[in-house]
Amino acid sequence: QVQLVQSGGGLVQPGGSLRLSCAISGFTNNNVAVNWYRQAPPKEREMVAAISSTASIINYSDSVKGRFTISRDNAKNTVYLQMNSLKPEDTAVYYCYVHYDDMAYWGKGTLVTVSS
Repeated sequence: QVQLVQSGGGLVQPGGSLRLSCAISGFTNNNVAVNWYRQAPPKEREMVAAISSTASIINYSDSVKGRFTISRDNAKNTVYLQMNSLKPEDTAVYYCYVHYDDMAYWGKGTLVTVSS
């Protein structure tokens, strides 16, 4: 059974940092490409970062470029999103996502609130 188990998140002041984790299991090979999305209602879900299976390809949205870093530890089957210089507009529910073998898999989401 495929699982994307998220951890991290919470409340942080503007300018602060948080790290999100996405632990992956259940695939034949757990070293899959992973995206991080976020959604702050009423906005649509937005992709913020993506990393390939070997981390050779990494992409960021313009809204987070230079502040967020996506990385992975394939020995731990875990992908991370390090978020620095957080702004109130980064407040959202963050999801990790895997598209594999024509199937879409989502983590349950974790709330990040940036507020003083």
